[in-house]
Amino acid sequence: MELFDIDFEHVVKNIAQLFIALLLPFLTAWERESSSRSAGLRTFPLVSMAACTFTILAMSAFDNPEAQSKIIAGIVTGIGFIGGGAILKSSSQVSGTSTAAAIWSTGAVGIAVGLERIEIAIALSLMTFVTLKIIGKVKKKLV
Repeated sequence: MELFDIDFEHVVKNIAQLFIALLLPFLTAWERESSSRSAGLRTFPLVSMAACTFTILAMSAFDNPEAQSKIIAGIVTGIGFIGGGAILKSSSQVSGTSTAAAIWSTGAVGIAVGLERIEIAIALSLMTFVTLKIIGKVKKKLV
């Protein structure tokens, strides 16, 4: 593949995938931002788009499924590291675990979009939002 040998069909498809990866995490991002969490409207779409991009690159650059899976495993590990930065511990309390889990979930959304599994990405985005919004309210009432 030459540097300027551009397949515009792939360009349109990849931009569409990145746009979907940008949009899907917005409910989660809004929920975290409105709850004054450390990650929000910028972090979640960026994580999703980056995971989507790495996945698209892995699938197009390598024909070997083992190589592709190693790239995806690296994405999962890297996103776990980013999520770990959202977790804070004080003397008797740990906070940020839900935000960290939501970051990890958002990475999975991006990977699903990159693998062209939009139905999984949509379902996971909605389930993540519902878990944070609805179940979060139930938890507050119980505690």
